[in-house]
Parts: sequence; structure tokens; C-alpha cells
Amino acid sequence: MSTSPPLDRIGVGIDTGRYGHRVSFLRPDRLPAAPSLTILENRADYQKLQARFEQLHRQHPQAHFHIRIDAAGQYATNLETFLRTLPLPMTLSIGEPKRNKDYQKAHFPKRTTDDTESQAMARFAVVEQPPATPALAAPLALLREVAGRLQAKVKQSTQAINRLHNILARVFPELATLTEDISASWVLHLLDQYPSADRIARARLTSLHKIPYLAPELAQQVQLAAQQSVASLTGEVAQALVRDLVAQVRHTQQGEKELHHLLVKAFQSLPASPHRQLLTVPGIGIGTAAVLVAKAGDPNNFATPAKIVNFFGAFPEENSSGVDKYGNPLPPGTLLMSRKGNDLVRHYLWNAARSAIVCNPAIRALYARLKGRGVRGDVALGHAMRKLLHLAWAVWKTNRPFDPDHYPWEAGASNQETTANPLGAATNPNPDAKDKAVGHTRGLPATEVVTTAAGRVEAPSEPVKGSKEGKGPRWRVDFAWVRQQVSMEHVLEGLGVLGQLRGRGQQRRGPCPIHGGGADPAPTFSVHLGKKVFQCFQVDCGAHGNVLDLWAAVRHLSLYQAAVDLVERFGLRRNRGEEPVKEPVVRGKAGAEGGAKKEGEKKEK
Repeated sequence: MSTSPPLDRIGVGIDTGRYGHRVSFLRPDRLPAAPSLTILENRADYQKLQARFEQLHRQHPQAHFHIRIDAAGQYATNLETFLRTLPLPMTLSIGEPKRNKDYQKAHFPKRTTDDTESQAMARFAVVEQPPATPALAAPLALLREVAGRLQAKVKQSTQAINRLHNILARVFPELATLTEDISASWVLHLLDQYPSADRIARARLTSLHKIPYLAPELAQQVQLAAQQSVASLTGEVAQALVRDLVAQVRHTQQGEKELHHLLVKAFQSLPASPHRQLLTVPGIGIGTAAVLVAKAGDPNNFATPAKIVNFFGAFPEENSSGVDKYGNPLPPGTLLMSRKGNDLVRHYLWNAARSAIVCNPAIRALYARLKGRGVRGDVALGHAMRKLLHLAWAVWKTNRPFDPDHYPWEAGASNQETTANPLGAATNPNPDAKDKAVGHTRGLPATEVVTTAAGRVEAPSEPVKGSKEGKGPRWRVDFAWVRQQVSMEHVLEGLGVLGQLRGRGQQRRGPCPIHGGGADPAPTFSVHLGKKVFQCFQVDCGAHGNVLDLWAAVRHLSLYQAAVDLVERFGLRRNRGEEPVKEPVVRGKAGAEGGAKKEGEKKEK
């Protein structure tokens, strides 16, 4: 053991493995405080580690142990539980494997061993002194264990269904065009009895009618498709393969049901906490609430609702590659749900959103508005999933139940989808600024939920009496269509700031035209021309959004007024299918000033 003077802290790095762990001890000067050791997953080696800690504590009684564990998988669970029982002054942090690996490469770039990895974590612990990771309560740990097992079972089901899809593409390819779910009960029953197109074609129609949940009209369509099938894989062997895959799908589905019951049981055993408020949101059942709690852990881990949405991947992404199942090329701008995040949570949220569009007034109103704008049903459901996460985060974080009557969701008076407040409802506290960034509710802490309209789903505007001047009718404006017609370059030119930005390609930076202008020359303003988004990184500003948000913020307009202003100045269409309002007026700052001057002269006349 080291005979150095007493230390005030000792860094301990532990690289975990399936059967054993490597432990390193470092002093603040990065020299070893004790020799490294390897411990196995047994009581004798755990006691050896305890003896090492006690010896260091006797030698350095004032030292505080900063322990960093590289928790890869579940291999560190037993070790973490053991360390928390030791009566020693310690701070235990459970590190992310990716972050630990990057730290190890930075300090040991030419070697990758268990010893260098544990030394890197000990160095991180003694130098950075990371905060302690809260101990996971036993009921929550059990819930996570069940959720992890259920996620694995759902993945098995997906793989089995994909294999069934694969063989049906050669045994009966037309069947996929007649059902949205190849794992539906009637499909599996049909394929178990008649596992090929030839068998279905020769079956009696009355026999097909006896299959549960198979409507007579659909049974007739299925048989007609089977009689005209272009299947290339036939015979008894092919039929046996189909039956085997059907059995696999049924087996994994049964396993899912059993694990779902265990998940519900584990969720109900959790001690009382704000997570119970999730069940007050219409559409969120006990299964959805259970997987959200298991995977998110604590709502305070997410500063804004957007972060929990990104964490779970509940947002659409553009994917225009390939063709649909009817052979039609996917048009530009086709949106599909993101494949990021946790697939188990997305699986439950999808079903929850399907329920919420019927029983949840906030989700029902959002879904109706999107469908009214021509948004495809699955994309609208994706937006409903995102909105549902917003509501769940709000009621969970503030420990307040959802109030369906707090806001007139379906009154049609607002032009923008507003953001969930801590009561689980949307709010627009300033009636004179309906289209501006939404804020927090009166009487509630501003630090709880404060979001902006940037990046949100706009609802189609409703005809409301009184234009921005207070006279005449208010035009219906499709905000998404307006944004699509105008480029970020034209908006920056119209605001007279494009020349102040520096950079190559699509990314540009310069002074912020919103908070600073010429007064603050710091290049805190960043804009991406291709994505048509901007962000100010000045702490007191923090503005961000799309072209419409930028125009509204710089010219101090509401979103509706900004949309109308863009339509008039650039000669755009207010809605799809309309003629342009007029010829473009602005192409740069000079053009904007000239156009405004001409309009002023006309008004005077």
C-alpha cells in the first residue's frame, strides 16, 4: 500500500464484465493509491474488495471515495448494490459506457484493456468528481427488468412477423395488400388452415367465412387474389414453413401477453409518487404508463417536453425513397415515424394515440385539424403520439391531474396548437397574441413548463372576425404551406441580414437580428439554409424556430400576421390550390423598404 501523506479524496474506477470486474485506485495527483485488483462475482472476492476499501480508509481517514462504475448491461447491478451497503464516505456514479469509452481513448489512445479502462474511470472520478447517481428503488428496478424482458419479446415478435412477411412474399404476395396487419388473428388462423395461395384458392368460400374476424366481403377478395396469385413458392415444404412461422408468431404474442400482465403487476407495486398522474391522461393506460416510467425513470431528467419526445423518437421524419405497397412512388415530403428511441415505448404510445384520438379532447382536436389539412393518417397519429408525450410529461412533472375542461381544445378559436401546461391542458394566456410563442399559465411557476411555438404542429387557421388591423374578415392561412413556399435565403434577404452572416454551404452564423442587431456583434445566431431553421445561442435570447418564427420575431408580429405579411410581400399562396396574392414585393432590404414606401403612398392616395 502507498505510504503517501493522507489524502482528501481517492478516485476508484471499476470496469464491469459478465464474470468479473477490474478495479483501479488513483490519488488526486493521478498516481496509484493502491494496486489494481480483479474481483469475480462471488462473496469471497466482494469481501476482498471491501477489505481494500477499509485498508485505504484506515490509512486516509479523511479521504472521500469517488467511485465510477462503467455500467455495461446489467453486470454492475450486484456490485452497485454491494457498494451501497459499505459504511464508507463515498460518492457512487454510474457512468454511461459511451462517455467512459471516449474518456479512455482521450487518455489512453494506444491501449484498450480492462486495466486502462478502469484507470480512465478512476481518473475521471478523482478529477471531475461526478455527482452521485441516485439509488434505484427495488420496485422500480423490478419494473425495468420486466420492461426490458418485454422489449426483448416484442423484438422477437417483430422478427417473427418479418420472417412471415418474407415467406409470404413468395407464397401469397397479394395477401399483404389486403390487410394492414399480417399478424392479425384472422390472418394467422387463415394461414394455419390454408398455408398457401393454392390451398386458399381451392377452399370452399363457406369455410373461409367461418374464420373468426374475417368478414365475408374480405374473404371473397382474399380467395379471388389467391386464384390469381403470382406466387412462386408452392408445395408441402413451403406450407410447412408458413405453418411454422405462424406458430412462432403466436408463441411470441402469447409471451407478450404474459409479460404485459407482469409489467402491470410491477407498476401497481410502485410506491405512491407523481407517476400516478399519468393515468389521468385519457388514452394512457396502465401498460403505457408502466413503460414510460420504466424507461424514463424521472421526468426531471428532461428539461423540456421536446427532450422526452426526442428521447423516445416520437416524431416523423421525411422518407421519400422507394414505393408503397401498391407500387406508387413515394412523393417528396413523405413522412414516416422516426426509428430512433425505444421501440417498446413507441409500440405502446402508438396504441395509446389511437385511443386518445377518440377519448382525449386535446389529441382529438389535433388529429382532426391535421386530417383536415390532408395529412396522412399514420403521420397524424405520429403527431398525436408526440402531443401525448407532452401531456404525460406535464402532469408527471407537476404532480397534477389532467383537466379536460381547462382549455377549449375543440372550440376552433386558436390558430396554433398550444402547449401543455402543468395541468395537462394547453394555454394561451395572452388573448391578444394568440399566434405568438405560447408561454406558461398564470398562477403557476414559470420554471415548470415554458415552451415556444417553434417546431410545433400548426393547426389550420379558422376564419375569425377581425384582421390584424381589426377590420374585415380574417383570411384562412395554411402555415405549413406558407413556410414551404419561401426559402430561408429570401427571408434573410427580406430582413436585410443575409449579408451579415458568414459561412459556407448551408450553415451560416452572425449577429442575432432578434435581440441584438447592430448592438450585439457576437456571432450567436446560427441558421441552416437547407433545413430552414435558426437558433440563437445567447442565453438571454435563445430564440429558435423556422422561417415563419424568424419573420415574426424580427418584425414583432404574431405568427398569423407574419404569415400574412410573407404572403403579401413574396407573392405566395395562402392555401394549396390558391392563386398567388400578388407579385413578390421584397427581394432584399432595399426591396422591402421600397415596397413598404409604395404601399404607404397608395394608402395616402
